[in-house]
Amino acid sequence: MSLSNPFVVGSGLPVPPPLWPRTTPTARIETDAEAIRIAQDLASHLKQNAAAREQSNVFPLEELDLYSSSGLWGITVPRSYGGAGVSYSTLGKVVQLIAAADGALAQIAQNHWAAVAVIASCGTESQKAELFGLILDGKRCGNAFSERGNKTVTDLKTQLVREGDHVSITGKKYYCTGALAADLVPIVAVDDQGVAWLAIADRNTEGLTVLNDWSAFGQRQTGSGTVLLENVKVPLTRVLPAWKAYLPDNPRPDSAISQFIQASIDGGIAQGALEETVSFVNTRTRAWIDSHQDHAHEDPYTRHILGGLFARLSACRALLDVAGQTIDAAVAHPTPDTVASAQIATAEAKIFTTELAIDATNRLFELAGTAATDTRYNLDRYWRNARTHTLHDPVRWKYAIVGDYYLNGTFPPLHAWS
Repeated sequence: MSLSNPFVVGSGLPVPPPLWPRTTPTARIETDAEAIRIAQDLASHLKQNAAAREQSNVFPLEELDLYSSSGLWGITVPRSYGGAGVSYSTLGKVVQLIAAADGALAQIAQNHWAAVAVIASCGTESQKAELFGLILDGKRCGNAFSERGNKTVTDLKTQLVREGDHVSITGKKYYCTGALAADLVPIVAVDDQGVAWLAIADRNTEGLTVLNDWSAFGQRQTGSGTVLLENVKVPLTRVLPAWKAYLPDNPRPDSAISQFIQASIDGGIAQGALEETVSFVNTRTRAWIDSHQDHAHEDPYTRHILGGLFARLSACRALLDVAGQTIDAAVAHPTPDTVASAQIATAEAKIFTTELAIDATNRLFELAGTAATDTRYNLDRYWRNARTHTLHDPVRWKYAIVGDYYLNGTFPPLHAWS
């Protein structure tokens, strides 16, 4: 496979914007039940070739088009703007279903839904009308948020300068999940006062370049390359005051929403790994000699370990449901108390999904046995994906903020990683 193909993972080459309009029109989903049904059908399809697709080392543009045209990317657009306005509990179920089938594809939409939340919480009525309309028509958001080499993740160097009826942005962004195949690229940049804004640029804007240089060992097909910004001009009508979501006296649950989607992805990866473990143990794994059993699935220790893992999976699903409900409450009535409750419930869910994802993907090989390491099965993708995605932010700090909240009544920090 030639690295002259920009869609080869890690080619380092600039990638052209996706074609628009796409050949398949985007569906409009109207209810929570419809969203879950479509996600179930799509997940079943995506799972069929997931192992071979990841081994191909090429960005899965065809599958991504199928995913976004399903209408699932627009389900959190409020009903008042033509969307389904599904609950966050429903979104969590949708994300888990897709992630169980393909963790990388699930992550591509992560920042898209986060951008929808920012538009809902910080956009003007005219901005919501325009951007939600584009999203319902099938436009995909990537992201250009994070940077490298700064003291912390919140210290940004990318500058936004107002010039008449637009802003000009210059900088360099990394870990830009979904930007490779995005139609819209939300860019986080700071003004001369260090205040953060979200500028939503068209992917084909002059000076905006996406490099396919993601080289991690997991989540390889997320399109998480580098975004170069050289005097990128974005009209003021597309610039949102993202900082308003993090005002101590008047916060919005944007950070909880972002973290909730992350936790749902990890829960889905854990589910996928457990399903693979069951399948492999039932069809290929040999019984251990000392078990005196004819089949591996009769091994009492295997049953014990899997029983514990599935019990924890059920706990993860329940915690995600609770987190989704507290987010819905905070969206409906945002106050410091409701937003903090949403952050804490989400942090609790993230603790469990992070630890289960890593444990379940590791136990897969312990229980399935040596045959499971054969590269033709590509089962190691579950562990690689879980280990990579759970590094987004340290779960040890989730323990800290949860403990401080219950012990001292301290609200979590207000930023996108909390």
